[in-house]
Amino acid sequence: MIFPCIDLMDGKVVQLVQGREKALEADSPDEMLHRFAAFPEIQVIDLDAAMGRGSNGDLVRAIASKAVTRVGGGVRTVERAQELIEQGARKVIVGTAAFAATGANVPFLEALCNAIGRERVIIALDSKAGRIVIKGWRESTDLTAESVLEALAPYCSGFLCTYVDKEGMMSGTDLDWFRRLRAATPLEITAAGGITTLEDVRALLAIDVHCALGMAIYTGRLSLEKLVGLLQARH
Repeated sequence: MIFPCIDLMDGKVVQLVQGREKALEADSPDEMLHRFAAFPEIQVIDLDAAMGRGSNGDLVRAIASKAVTRVGGGVRTVERAQELIEQGARKVIVGTAAFAATGANVPFLEALCNAIGRERVIIALDSKAGRIVIKGWRESTDLTAESVLEALAPYCSGFLCTYVDKEGMMSGTDLDWFRRLRAATPLEITAAGGITTLEDVRALLAIDVHCALGMAIYTGRLSLEKLVGLLQARH
């Protein structure tokens, strides 16, 4: 599966480099949905909510009403996750709140699964310099993605694994890291961060890892038509 990404900040569709520097503003959400119409599912991240400085709730609601979506960004309460599902999100991506100082935040994750169902939960494993980062990638933990997969697995249907070191830099990703993650869990894995070429995409799909694509499609490095062709060839 290939998921085009719609990242929202200040009411606009944007792309950031390593979660900090805004590299570009794109067309309106409606225009992006039109461009992404051939893809079965869209990934939507509310960056303002992730960074704790507001929200793009109306836009998220509008997008979720028009497309099949997995939505994340600032989902730090069970109520917020329920709200997203009610707004139309098919799955909810949870990052910061999934972690306690020593590993999985089990009380929160249990409550979340009870509220919306394990099958609707995706846990974000955002990794920078080998460590999981939280709070909009601004705070590093002592945890590695590989070390927490097993503990988190009972509380989600899959993982969104972002290689933050390469996010938005258009310089390729760390395929070896994704291979290690793939070997460590039977659950769905979606790769993000630095995926730049069709070869990257093919290599990830070949090991049964999904791809979430941002900068490479917004800048035209990856052709939407070729990506759709790749998906169709696999079915």
